[in-house]
Amino acid sequence: MYEAADLRLIIRACGALALMSVRYWTTAASPARRQLGRWREDAERIPDLALREIALAKLADEQANAYFAATFATLAPRAQRSVAIEAIVALQVIYDYLDGLTEQPGTGPLSEGLTLFGALSDGVSLAPVPEHDSDHDYYRHHAHRDDGGYLSRLVATARAALEKLPATAAVSGAASAAATRCAEVQVRAHAAARLGTKQLEQWASEQSPHDGTPWREVLAASASAIISIHALIAAAADAGTSEDQAALIDGFYSRATCVLATVLDGLADRRQDETSSHAEVGYLHYFPEGETLSQELVAIARGAIRQARQVPHGGHHLMTLAGVVAYYTSTLEHSDSSSRTIVAPLQHELAPVITPALTFMRLWHLGERRIRGHDTA
Repeated sequence: MYEAADLRLIIRACGALALMSVRYWTTAASPARRQLGRWREDAERIPDLALREIALAKLADEQANAYFAATFATLAPRAQRSVAIEAIVALQVIYDYLDGLTEQPGTGPLSEGLTLFGALSDGVSLAPVPEHDSDHDYYRHHAHRDDGGYLSRLVATARAALEKLPATAAVSGAASAAATRCAEVQVRAHAAARLGTKQLEQWASEQSPHDGTPWREVLAASASAIISIHALIAAAADAGTSEDQAALIDGFYSRATCVLATVLDGLADRRQDETSSHAEVGYLHYFPEGETLSQELVAIARGAIRQARQVPHGGHHLMTLAGVVAYYTSTLEHSDSSSRTIVAPLQHELAPVITPALTFMRLWHLGERRIRGHDTA
């Protein structure tokens, strides 16, 4: 049973969903679309064919990530919303592009990948980036280098937008730490095929807090830390945001939303990974199976409901968590029965706040299937 404070929070979360929907379709969707178009045109001018193909493929295949990321900007004051969207979309495009680059085989997977991911850290940093500084030559260990300035322009755009937001200084420390965590895990995960998983497990164990949080949850949270960065950018648009509040927001996403996003994404990809001879060891590999996993996911969601009471705009952030869960679990409703059994208690735990999001996602997936059916007819 929910406590009275939880019920009030859930009511606020349902109201936040309605408000977010109105704000998104009236003030965020079009700016996000324009930003994606801007970067698509830029990517088409990348001189190196291999880099151009990766950039364009990511923009085509992962554009939904940018649109979802733009929903965070609905929490920003209207006067700051378009600037927040500019920063958020640029950082999401950076993340997806770097993910594609670090999936490619390289000569030194850790040094090469971490150097590339320096772009994500630079994108949220307030420190000046000197011109012609070798530490900011993101491709210096990569076989392909000539992107025509694409990645540097993305970084510069994100930084310039963040500098316009009133509370960027308050969130910069938390955002930079999230970018570092994200880089370490993404690069180490892609390198596991060559270096083994021990280096990834050891890193996560060293990062685990002294509160009993399992290292596998630290690993999963870090893999999706870009979500935390987007929430922090939205907070930077509010002049009243403090460093303590930024830490609370990052803590909420690190302990719940980012973990659930990574695990549920792994469940959604599990069948494909099992049949692919080229699949990497997924993050789901580090979690228990069946009922034990289901109970762990429910515990994370239950903890998030309690934690959201302490977070500024907690109803909005709880609504975002429910949206993430709805997105992934709705795809699993037509998957194998074992996956459905795992996520059903999680959906129940987040009711009723998840109900509108689940309805929307089910209709969206239905439309997708009908479109695919027409395309193959």
